[in-house]
Amino acid sequence: MEERYIASIDLGTSKFGLCVARVKGDDVQVVYYRETPSAGIRASVVQNPMKASVPLRKAIEEAENELMIKILQVVVGMPRSDVRQETATGGIVRSNPDEYITEEEVENLKAMALESYPLSDLGSQIMYGAVAQSFSIDDQIQLVENDVVGTLSKELEGNFKVFIGSRRATTAVDKIFNSMGIAIAKKYFLPDVVAKTVLTEEDRQNGVALVDIGAGVTSVAIYQGGIMRSYDAIPFGGKTITGDLRTECSISEDLAEKIKLKFGACMPGKLASLSEKVLQIRLTEPYKEVSVKYISEVIDARCREIINAVLYYIQESGLAKNLRSGIVLTGGGASLVNFANLFKEISGYEVRIGFPRHLFSASVGAGIYDPSATSAIGMILAAKDDRMPDCVTRPAPDWADAPEAESVQEEEEETVEVTEGFFVPDPTYNEGEQGTLIPEEEYGEVPAAAEEPTEEKKAEKKKKEPKAPRKPKPPRMFWKNLSDNVKNGVLKFYDEMTKEDE
Repeated sequence: MEERYIASIDLGTSKFGLCVARVKGDDVQVVYYRETPSAGIRASVVQNPMKASVPLRKAIEEAENELMIKILQVVVGMPRSDVRQETATGGIVRSNPDEYITEEEVENLKAMALESYPLSDLGSQIMYGAVAQSFSIDDQIQLVENDVVGTLSKELEGNFKVFIGSRRATTAVDKIFNSMGIAIAKKYFLPDVVAKTVLTEEDRQNGVALVDIGAGVTSVAIYQGGIMRSYDAIPFGGKTITGDLRTECSISEDLAEKIKLKFGACMPGKLASLSEKVLQIRLTEPYKEVSVKYISEVIDARCREIINAVLYYIQESGLAKNLRSGIVLTGGGASLVNFANLFKEISGYEVRIGFPRHLFSASVGAGIYDPSATSAIGMILAAKDDRMPDCVTRPAPDWADAPEAESVQEEEEETVEVTEGFFVPDPTYNEGEQGTLIPEEEYGEVPAAAEEPTEEKKAEKKKKEPKAPRKPKPPRMFWKNLSDNVKNGVLKFYDEMTKEDE
């Protein structure tokens, strides 16, 4: 089965999440995941493509150098803010009502509904995606896609949720990757791919609200009957909390983010002994002191505002009473201490944190299973199902040319063997040196190969041959204390003595 690589990039407000996975059939192994601070992005929309491309280019180069690959194309997510939902309908009269309705017919109906949907401004709007809500046939209505495939009917009608966003936002994404020479294989509407990564089929059937808390956007996707029924986005998230800390404590945004991650928590009344701790910020004179309890009070106020906004959209969807699986929190902001408990206390729903389900294996660190990685992982899994082609090129291995080298060596050895001549030891031959190849016309007739002596003959010859006298050696001296001239003179003297004895 052919092996391929898929690369996904989550263009977040505060970070870029770059993920590379090796895919072979249904097996997905994540081989690289790293988050890099982003720039030029606000509320998940690229505001400054030139600024955004600088850290993104560096992140891609680091991945290429570590994996020794070249990324040619990627899958990316569309912005989650400034998205509105509309209803589209479509219908067809089937030419052969005695044949089963196929998945291809359903997809064609969906495409027809999207093409015929009138956008008010084609220059500034674009469709991010569509989700089939229900289908109707001759004698049945409100069928889901899985139920309508395989039925018999003369007519087929469908109702779809169409998600419309800004064309300028997607153009800015194209601009970034075009400047780096990387193609965009596909853009995904993130709420649906994240849901398939975090939620189970039971969650989507029973009714659940998936709340993705990013740095610049908090999105609310509501599922019921296995289908996304509603989507809304709130234009603030974790970065707004950081901004509150920066303002209230009069510190830099970078330091406020570090304090939030290290000491941030909701529900200050439930921090126990942690609320008594005081942080000393040694950036000014005199030192600034901020209590952990006060930091928690600032965070708690903003989190309550986010929760109330989410609950408002849940009520507006008309599905507030159908959420039997409660609320699932994901995204980087979901990891904030006590946030899930605060959400449960205010809403009355069952609330849990959604982590990437184990639909893949990973050879990277634990960060791949954090809520902040759900978007990048979701796009990898969606691209795998869409049979995305190989997104990278890999250099040829070092041993790729080895067979050719071996064949050349074999040819050279064969050439030596067929040369007209034979090997004769040189009279001045020393151990470790090569012999001399003498042409046949100069040496005469080639002698027959000598018979290999047996072990008995070798032993007999060894007894008859007298042992050669040992070559006298210079006396032991303290060589390291002598100069080079003295050493050379001593060696020359002993060489002359040796010649006279011979």
